[in-house]
Amino acid sequence: MHTPTQLLQAYLAEIQDPAAVAALFAEDGVLELPALSSMGIDARAQGPAAIERFITGLLTNVPDFRFKNVQILMETADQVFAEYSIEAQVLSTGKLYRQTYAGRLVMQDGKIKLLRESLDTLAAYRAFTKDV
Repeated sequence: MHTPTQLLQAYLAEIQDPAAVAALFAEDGVLELPALSSMGIDARAQGPAAIERFITGLLTNVPDFRFKNVQILMETADQVFAEYSIEAQVLSTGKLYRQTYAGRLVMQDGKIKLLRESLDTLAAYRAFTKDV
């Protein structure tokens, strides 16, 4: 069985492989970035198939999306909280996306039940919007 930290590290390391990422999630597992709803973006995927599509869509626009500078800040028997960052070019705008995420992962039966990520919405807006 995986620990929450091992699951998060696998998610972060495998982000370039949407099928591998999706396989880490429970059948009803959720990946969500609630801060993006303020920008009118539905950034919630439930179940491995939806999560795979979500990651695939992200990589289509940001093909060099890779996490770095991982800092595990808290771990319990079924949860982990960490910060990690990204720096990659957004194809649709030509801009550099620099972001630090804060992620809370909840594990159930060795799979990811919930991964909720927070981020700087202004940095995302500037990178993903052509006119700014």
